[in-house]
Amino acid sequence: MIVIGKDDVASHLDLGTCVDLVRDAMMKLAAGETRQTLRDIIDVRDGGALSVMPGSIDNVGFGAKLISVSPGDWLKNRPSHMGAIVLFLHHTSQIAALVDAAEVTGLRTAAASAAATDVLARTNASKMAILGTGEQAWRHAKAIARVRNIKKLFLWGRCDRKMTVAAELISRDVPVDVQLCGSVHEATASADIITTVTGATDPILHSIDVMPGTHINAVGSSSSAFCEISPELVARARFVPDYRPGILKQGGEFLRAREASLVNDDHVLEGIGSIFLGRYRGRESHEDVTIYKSIGHIVQDIACAKYLYEKARIHNFGKWIKF
Repeated sequence: MIVIGKDDVASHLDLGTCVDLVRDAMMKLAAGETRQTLRDIIDVRDGGALSVMPGSIDNVGFGAKLISVSPGDWLKNRPSHMGAIVLFLHHTSQIAALVDAAEVTGLRTAAASAAATDVLARTNASKMAILGTGEQAWRHAKAIARVRNIKKLFLWGRCDRKMTVAAELISRDVPVDVQLCGSVHEATASADIITTVTGATDPILHSIDVMPGTHINAVGSSSSAFCEISPELVARARFVPDYRPGILKQGGEFLRAREASLVNDDHVLEGIGSIFLGRYRGRESHEDVTIYKSIGHIVQDIACAKYLYEKARIHNFGKWIKF
């Protein structure tokens, strides 16, 4: 078994490759070439959570991710997500690798949003708003700038200090004009793309904040306890999930809209992998508001772990141990 730590993940899994890996994994999910259960989540300290995600990709590998989520840790120089991915080889059932989950999760979450943005946002989209100031703010700025020519970025957060830190990180990696905003509406009023990466338990983004034709990546809420987008906005938009069964059970925004009797289960379209496969169009008109609702999926992690395992065998990084 090889242990692949954070630094090796960062050095050997680049963003462009990660976008390709998660796109391919979600197509396999849509094609029925994967096996998975819904994630199990328990609440732990200070608003954090522990999540267990098992799954398999045919002829690739199988395994599970065990990860803790602590939203406040990012400003303490610790990742907000920490844990491990265990990869088993498909043809031998042997443990192949133990991979740092924090770096993989950080990369693949933003990469998945970039892949979704590429098929859902208008092709001429150039203004992006990011709501939230944690790790995923700068990761999403960098990732989405790969698929759209972003000329202006509006950043909003509840804490001025955190906004300043996030803006500095974004400016380091993305050649874009970053404007710090005093309200959500100021940030989103002219944005073509909006990405929400907060830990909000009540909606921060409302229909009045979103102009026609906007694409939204709803990323921050990964369980039913969290909600970033109002029920009215959910009802207004074409609602594309990463994994439909997961969103029907654990997607906080959808569940609140359904509880308000504004939508039913039919409002949740087939998963993003079906769009990648060309089975349907996510955007039907220039004026559509689209929402990509992401809670993350284990097949993305398995695909990244298998890539790193194969690369480590060739380039001799990581630490090999007997297990």
